Amino acid sequence: MITALCGGVGGSKLALGLHRTLPPDSLTVIVNVADDTEFFGLRVSPDLDTVLYTLAGVAGPRGWGIAGDTFAALEQLERYGAPGWFKVGDRDLATDIVRTDGLRQGRRLTEITGDFARALGVRARILPASDGQPETALRVGDEWLPFQEYFVHRAHNVPVEEIQYRNLDAGTTPEVLAALRDSDLIVIVNSNPVLSILPILAFTRVRQAIERRSVPCVAVSPMVGQNSVAGPAGELMRLVGQPATSTGVASIYHGLIDGIVIDRSDEGQVGAIRGMGVAVRCTDTVMRSDADKERLAGETLAFAAELR
Repeated sequence: MITALCGGVGGSKLALGLHRTLPPDSLTVIVNVADDTEFFGLRVSPDLDTVLYTLAGVAGPRGWGIAGDTFAALEQLERYGAPGWFKVGDRDLATDIVRTDGLRQGRRLTEITGDFARALGVRARILPASDGQPETALRVGDEWLPFQEYFVHRAHNVPVEEIQYRNLDAGTTPEVLAALRDSDLIVIVNSNPVLSILPILAFTRVRQAIERRSVPCVAVSPMVGQNSVAGPAGELMRLVGQPATSTGVASIYHGLIDGIVIDRSDEGQVGAIRGMGVAVRCTDTVMRSDADKERLAGETLAFAAELR
């Protein structure tokens, strides 16, 4: 049994590789929900849906939303004068409607997400990190921004001075803790460490479960050279006092991981990482095709097997 910690578009690529490489029903993906938002009264879970659609093979060409979706509802909202910067497609909107209706009936987000996965033929178990509503907030000047305001509306193109993970009182779920406890291997995929993985690790019992494990835990770095492959992951590393390098990623996860997979162009960082007591595997970590995703997943699993 393999459990992966994952965020959105970048991490879902490796999650797909694991999904295609592993035997049926042996993968659990724990997904960040601290970037969830409300869209005209509907609960939207962007990272959950990105992982769901990716593993179902229906994700849009940019990695989010549903391939071939239309935006008639959004166009009509804009015609009424509503803001249209948060791009929710018509079929994607159906997911949000069913999710919100279920939550209003008192169902748990975990249960609803399981229904979605079964309906779309996903054989992995997809678990929200919490059934509550944790939040990632970012300070820009004197203003605290919700995640989607920063990431989508302002196109993550404003200088961030501080980050906070809020509303953690609900904690994680029994399913998440059981998955971590029963795993033969834990993988922290190549998601944005600051925006996607640390919000999951902000739940004390999640961090403790990984710290107390008796099985290997490996990470895959999203950094190549002095920056991330895509998105603001590299620039935001300074908020947690680390450089935008694989060494910085290993430092963030120090005490949690036994090994880390880094890009072969970063071989010069191997000594520093091993100096932390973390094993290193160098390979090509940039995933441009499905074959790349499956190859990297296979190499990560083989590396972990060596660490048992």
